[in-house]
Amino acid sequence: MTGKRVTIRDVARSAGVSYQTVSRALNDKGEIDSGTKQRVLETARELGFRPSRFARGLVRQDTTSIGLVIPDLLNPFFTELASAALAAARLRGWHVLVYDTADDPDQELGTLRVIGSQVDAIVGYLAAPAAVVDQHTAGLPVVYVERDHSGPSFGAIRIDGEVGLRAAVAHLVEGGRRHIAMVDHDRPEPSARRKWFDAAMAEHGLTGRVVGAHQSFDGGREALDALLADGTALDAVIGYNDVIAIGALRRARALGRSVPDDLAVVGHDGLALGELVEPPLTTVRIDTRRLGGTAIDQAARLLAGEQPEVVTIPGELLLRGSA
Repeated sequence: MTGKRVTIRDVARSAGVSYQTVSRALNDKGEIDSGTKQRVLETARELGFRPSRFARGLVRQDTTSIGLVIPDLLNPFFTELASAALAAARLRGWHVLVYDTADDPDQELGTLRVIGSQVDAIVGYLAAPAAVVDQHTAGLPVVYVERDHSGPSFGAIRIDGEVGLRAAVAHLVEGGRRHIAMVDHDRPEPSARRKWFDAAMAEHGLTGRVVGAHQSFDGGREALDALLADGTALDAVIGYNDVIAIGALRRARALGRSVPDDLAVVGHDGLALGELVEPPLTTVRIDTRRLGGTAIDQAARLLAGEQPEVVTIPGELLLRGSA
């Protein structure tokens, strides 16, 4: 185990017992015979296992710390998620440490390299493969957000906005819109939301234009300019997220276009910020409070030695004034 922190799972493998059995032995709980308990404790000593702050703080759970890794704290979606996770952790008497990776893979790996000594479990938007994450976190329990697989030491939460996005396209088509475009993110690979958009348009016999943009207000503004530049008809825009959509909405109004009469605008995420623009932003809403609470709940289950099921958080169309 040289160079890597010994984990409960290492003890379990060496002692030939389950993760849950090691947890019960270390915490002096029932439902384990004395011989097995002694074998587990001896194995833990031989391996040099040091209980995490969680294991040492089972009586005083306020010592438990969760690391929340997000790509951009300036994006209001992640701010809302952080707030929800903090609220859920506070109910347990836990602490949350927030890490912003600036949506940079190198920053993410750098964060993971140092996070193991600071927290008892990790929740986050992590782009690195699970094997790489495990290598950098020494076996800490990890809850992945926006992934759909789980394993012995990690949980996962899927965000599925497909039904909501399909409902948004149907709403626009039913309102007479035919020239619908999507502003996707600006990464090389198309987003899942772009694929949902293409499929929804095809269901109505339509093909939509797609442009990429930085996930910011300026990105939405510049994307709308690009869509209007060649004079092609445009009567609706769907943003990859609410921030992009609000940027496009504000730009449309600055150009003298009436929203939604001349141009309908739809976002994705359901931020409270969308209620503050005029007209209020129609959006595919993701329940960030449920998302944050579920993430903390999965972390708790992993720390207790359980294996949580993958949880899906659906998106739903929230009609406001912009479409």
